[in-house]
Amino acid sequence: MTTQQSQPIFIHDCGFHSAMGASHTQIHQCLSGLRASHMVQDAHILNTNTATVIGRVQESLPKIPQHLAHFDTRNNQLALSAMQQIEATVTDAIAQYGQHRIAVVIGTSTSGIADGEAAFQHKLQQGDFPEDFHYRKQELGNSSDFIAAYFGITGPCYSISTACSSSGRVFISAQRLLRSGIVDAVLVGGVDSICQLTLNGFNGLEALSNTLCQPFGAARDGINIGESAALMLLSQTPLSTPNVANIALLGAGDSSDAHHISAPHPDGLGAKRAMQKALDDAGLQTENIGYVNAHGTATPLNDSMESKAIYRLFADQVAVSSTKPLTGHTLGAASATEAAIAWHILKYDLELPLQHCKEKAEDIDVSLVETPTKLHGKAILSNSFAFGGNNISLIFGLIND
Repeated sequence: MTTQQSQPIFIHDCGFHSAMGASHTQIHQCLSGLRASHMVQDAHILNTNTATVIGRVQESLPKIPQHLAHFDTRNNQLALSAMQQIEATVTDAIAQYGQHRIAVVIGTSTSGIADGEAAFQHKLQQGDFPEDFHYRKQELGNSSDFIAAYFGITGPCYSISTACSSSGRVFISAQRLLRSGIVDAVLVGGVDSICQLTLNGFNGLEALSNTLCQPFGAARDGINIGESAALMLLSQTPLSTPNVANIALLGAGDSSDAHHISAPHPDGLGAKRAMQKALDDAGLQTENIGYVNAHGTATPLNDSMESKAIYRLFADQVAVSSTKPLTGHTLGAASATEAAIAWHILKYDLELPLQHCKEKAEDIDVSLVETPTKLHGKAILSNSFAFGGNNISLIFGLIND
């Protein structure tokens, strides 16, 4: 039975910078396997002096404008690199709707912590913090405040931090803001940069891999952390370009299974509920989904439970892969990172990212993307699951006027 479809939310533009690069050519080459992303081994970032693989942005980042120097952090520089890609679109939206009719909602988990780490190191060595350091650079709202200040946006502005589902929840917030009529457009996304606090925390949980992560593989042994910025401008108004299909957020679903502070429910009950709610919100059935971009962290428990949850809904009738070997797990930016990947697949009709499993694990029942595959007009479902059982599933697709 088809459920009542909610009004789609149209995506007007997407800016994206990760370990895959910032240009469309770089991103598409990485997604197709023609080019390696910047997943590098780092032997110095952990307090234990053991090596781990991280997804680090390789390209130089733009400088923060002088009048916004109090926002100068690497995290905001990374955000700026994505902002500049969509600046013309945001400027047009401001001209159309007004600064006060646009909201900014950003997901993050690290904010400017890396700069705080450097400042504390300076204090230990020199006795004082650097002159340009202020604790507000570490506040979770710092990135959303910076983005709003850069564009001169005066509508609702806030950050969401629910660990690895942070930038998925921003899409639900955007839905509500738009459908309530509070605003006419929402600038959403996620940004997180590499910092020692997070890396050492996950190392303390024995969750890191010292090799490139292997989602759904028999030898999977942990995650790789990455950094990324991904931003999208959303509204309820479709693009006016003739003969161009609109990319839209078709539906979103969330759940909170609260099974454990850091582990998901082993049977994937919350994950399944989030996916089903997204399908219901979009008014779609499982056969309308052509690809599931899995959370796929490459930890034994996550991949096992996610496989169970996907199989309960889709059996083995949908293509599944995780793109975290290309970007690393970008934490609070993960949902937006994978939403941006979905946007690129839909806009440019790309083949689905392959899952390079050396050996598929016996506890994985889903059908992995192991040969070149296209969507054939179907939609993409993207999963993000976080500590505390905070689960988000988003569905993206094309709408032809």
